[in-house]
Amino acid sequence: MRRLSVAVLAALLASTASPAFAYKVFVSNEKGNDITVLDSEKDFSVIDTFKVGQRPRGIAVSPDGKSLYVCASDDDTIQEYDTETHAFKRTLPSGPDPELLVVSPSGDQLYAANEDDNLVTVIDLNSGARLAEIPVGVEPEGMGVSPDGNTIVNTSETTNMAHFIDRDSQQITANVLVDSRPRFAQYKQDGSEIWVSAEIGGTVSVIDAATKEITHKITFEIPGIRSEAIQPVGVRISDDGTKAYVALGPANRVAVIDTSTYEVTDYLLVGQRVWQLAFSPDQQYLFTTNGLSNDITIIDVASDKAIKSVQVGQQPWGVAVTPN
Repeated sequence: MRRLSVAVLAALLASTASPAFAYKVFVSNEKGNDITVLDSEKDFSVIDTFKVGQRPRGIAVSPDGKSLYVCASDDDTIQEYDTETHAFKRTLPSGPDPELLVVSPSGDQLYAANEDDNLVTVIDLNSGARLAEIPVGVEPEGMGVSPDGNTIVNTSETTNMAHFIDRDSQQITANVLVDSRPRFAQYKQDGSEIWVSAEIGGTVSVIDAATKEITHKITFEIPGIRSEAIQPVGVRISDDGTKAYVALGPANRVAVIDTSTYEVTDYLLVGQRVWQLAFSPDQQYLFTTNGLSNDITIIDVASDKAIKSVQVGQQPWGVAVTPN
């Protein structure tokens, strides 16, 4: 058998240890009015910070990885930027105070929650035109979209409902009452369930996508942390459907949940006031935005260990990752 030299073996090990995908991580800094950019090829170091509109919160990357969409909440607009050059591309129409947005899996439509006028705005990304404004509950916040793109979900903070909207008719097809101040809606990749976090209620409701019935309600308990400080916000579910992660706000923890039993298996200590979450393209890492410590935490998904913190801007809120 041919023996490899030490140098060749070291090179092979280094190549297998490198990320499977080269990608960027974008973080919206709510108070700084800017976006921080991290590079996976440079050990997640900050490679750029660029100015955007006032009070950027919800952000998303287009499915083709070419555009970054930013909710400039205090400017009442959605802004589009080039993910390669970070240059401004265009302004998209929005109602007052857009907070969260999602892009359809096909990349042709964008859905934004307009908190101040109780509407969901539908935008055609090919033309840049507003297609519809859909009345929903009071203080709409969270936005989700089914993997097949046929159903949009909005959560209304004051009405305490998840509203299911048909893409084609742009009509609400179901309203599901959840606990107080629902913040986020996340589909399982197989489309079978929607997980809705309730910030003040302190729970996550698991909703059956077919029946629109709540099948499970997940609660949280952390020794030494007051129950009112445990505030579920961002939710992410692994593509294989085995694990879910929930950001718990002022509790400074991310809950790890076994999706087969709906039991919490661990609480991961991260930065202060953890808010939103995003996976890397290969789901090797999970990124958390920590609004009061002005950093993000990088979690290794296989071991469920926080491995690194990176300082970003003032009050990081949203996080989005390019697909490759």
